[in-house]
Amino acid sequence: MKTLAMKTLAQSKIVIVGLGLIGGSLARALSRAGCGGQITAVDRDEAQLQQALREGSIAAYALDARSACADADLVVLALPVLSIEAALGEIKPALSEHAIVTDVASVKREVAAAAARVFGKVPPRFVPGHPIAGSERSGYGAALAELFVGRKCILTPFAHTDADALAQVRELWTLCGAEVVDMAVEHHDAVLAATSHLPHLLAFALVDTLSQQGTSAEIFRYAAGGFRDFTRIASSDPTMWRDIFLSNGAATVAVLDRFLDDLKAVRQALLTQDADALFALCQRARESRGQFLEFMQAAAAKQVSQA
Repeated sequence: MKTLAMKTLAQSKIVIVGLGLIGGSLARALSRAGCGGQITAVDRDEAQLQQALREGSIAAYALDARSACADADLVVLALPVLSIEAALGEIKPALSEHAIVTDVASVKREVAAAAARVFGKVPPRFVPGHPIAGSERSGYGAALAELFVGRKCILTPFAHTDADALAQVRELWTLCGAEVVDMAVEHHDAVLAATSHLPHLLAFALVDTLSQQGTSAEIFRYAAGGFRDFTRIASSDPTMWRDIFLSNGAATVAVLDRFLDDLKAVRQALLTQDADALFALCQRARESRGQFLEFMQAAAAKQVSQA
């Protein structure tokens, strides 16, 4: 395979398709880091694009992706997972031989399949990616330049992925403050089903269940911080999460089934007043949560020491 000369990010035209929370945060992070490349954004909401232009997060914008990508060096598809295929089809005729394409979607198997359907196979210069960062808020107004600092960004390259393209995408996220790791596609989707997709599904389901009760107004009126914290992510964008659940349904159901089995055991402990089982459950969960917090604190300290 012919090796193409790799531009540095400072020499590149970077096109961000989708200026929502992730795309907007990427634009702000690159601008704050002094990336030096020309950052162009594409979105249907021109008001958001104009705001980003006024703030200096981007250098230019377009309302259609094909024209914006005609001379792009690096294209970032910051779109819901089920919108990726249509976007790839739109920009395909405009992409140059050297152009690198990546994405930020939470499900990598479907993204890889979409790329294969559009191009015949996953192109060597297509690098699937997923920054593990987000918020229950959405839109450019919620974007934060520091959103990716200290967070993981998972790349899922293939054996045939172009080394230069992978290095460029790795540099992109490193510049934003993320810790970049590589992972196999299927493993990524299984891990995210357990750590992100199932928790969101449970939050949505709990709030929906309570909202349909006749006493829902009273329940919400007297709910305290625990309810607010547990259900915060139920405020997340429904379109994005519908796409994630549909795209990663099998992996999410696998971990959901394990959770349902454990939930049945909890139900039985409640019915039989099994104090020991209930205490053991709470104790194990408390210890696991403590280990998670220690890990997060260590990661944050490492990030500060490397700054």
